[in-house]
Amino acid sequence: MLEIHKKMSSIKLLAFDVDGVLTDNHVWMNEVGQWRRMFSVRDGYGIQMLRENGYQMAFITGSFSDDVRERARVLKMNFFYEGSLDKLPAYEDIKSKTGLNDSEILYMGDDLFDLPLIERAGAGITVPEAVDKIKLKADYVTTQSGGKGAVREICEMVLSHGFYRGKLA
Repeated sequence: MLEIHKKMSSIKLLAFDVDGVLTDNHVWMNEVGQWRRMFSVRDGYGIQMLRENGYQMAFITGSFSDDVRERARVLKMNFFYEGSLDKLPAYEDIKSKTGLNDSEILYMGDDLFDLPLIERAGAGITVPEAVDKIKLKADYVTTQSGGKGAVREICEMVLSHGFYRGKLA
């Protein structure tokens, strides 16, 4: 646990997968044929608290969906990448645009698509429902479930152990 707290002190940007992290991995189709997800308001407030303290945020999702786009807009995400099954190019684009290095980025994901970023980011985080390979490689597995407070748990950890209060370019 001490190691993850040390890693949190260097974080300046948090990047999240969406399905399984910001949601409970369930989707449903509404009457007009659009996929819908349920998001936690508490997770959203955690993201807002970090933004107010100068942290930047990103969504890197394999989905193409109006509800995910709207959630990114409402939360004022600095970076949003959709349709990214190969998530490494999006991650590298973020690094290029911010000038950050791996140790300054936290990535949170739950499935095999997320493995390269879990291994590469300064802090690789996952949820209890993640596939086993991800849980084995992650620096930390949240106590809260995806879509049910896992993101808020990480936001509060970063706020309590991080020291970054600046604004990135």
